[in-house]
Amino acid sequence: MAGSARPQAGLGLWFNRLVAAMLLGGQAALHLFKTKVNRRNTLEQMAVVGPDSLTIALVTAGFVGMVFTIQVAREFINFGSGNLVGGVLAIALSRELTPVLTAVVVAGRVGSAFAAELGTMRVTEQIDALYILKTDPIDYLVLPRLIACCLMLPLLTVFSLLTGLIGGLGVIMALYSNDISRYMFVNSIQNMMSVGDVIGGCFKSLIFGAMIATIGCSWGLTTTGGAKGVGQSTTTAVVTSLLAIFVMNFFLSWLMFQGTGSALSGGM
Repeated sequence: MAGSARPQAGLGLWFNRLVAAMLLGGQAALHLFKTKVNRRNTLEQMAVVGPDSLTIALVTAGFVGMVFTIQVAREFINFGSGNLVGGVLAIALSRELTPVLTAVVVAGRVGSAFAAELGTMRVTEQIDALYILKTDPIDYLVLPRLIACCLMLPLLTVFSLLTGLIGGLGVIMALYSNDISRYMFVNSIQNMMSVGDVIGGCFKSLIFGAMIATIGCSWGLTTTGGAKGVGQSTTTAVVTSLLAIFVMNFFLSWLMFQGTGSALSGGM
């Protein structure tokens, strides 16, 4: 009985902290329009989320684009549809792959850092010191991180999209140049991918960025139990962020891209 009660207690605690994260997100949204944002902290966090995460995001997108092109090109060539490879890659990257994978990279790198940093501040009573100094932790700690993630993640997504397309083009030129020309590949992208696809991917990234920052900060601010608690909060924050990204991606894709599309017919 004790063994079965422990997982239930852990699930209940996780649910309570998830509700706390939602409430924190609402509070941060209200504070965004009522208080002055700390510009210095925001710029520092933008550097952490954006430039410091750029390399790993681009490497991830480049190899994903290359692998996707290999898998798609060989099958499409067999069906005589090699002229669609570039467009299919562009749609997959812009709508799904780059927003989700970039968010996963940022969640693993930045979301964990948020939880660890704020969790350490919590267990060492630095958060209490902010209250003594009449400084709201939401204004000083949460808002800069939230704004940084919401601004930088769409930019990272755009750069990742370009890198993924370049990686796919490199594979075509290196392995499938006899069947698919460079012009055919690029022309397919132009015909099939629309500005709306890129905007939709960037909108997804903005939502993902808000979730990553909110979950990471909330798990950090609710940390208890010393160093062990910091480690548990960091791990749980990353897992929760990844789960939230995948679940939210389904609903966003269902809302934005449901129904029958005409992208493929535009590339024929």
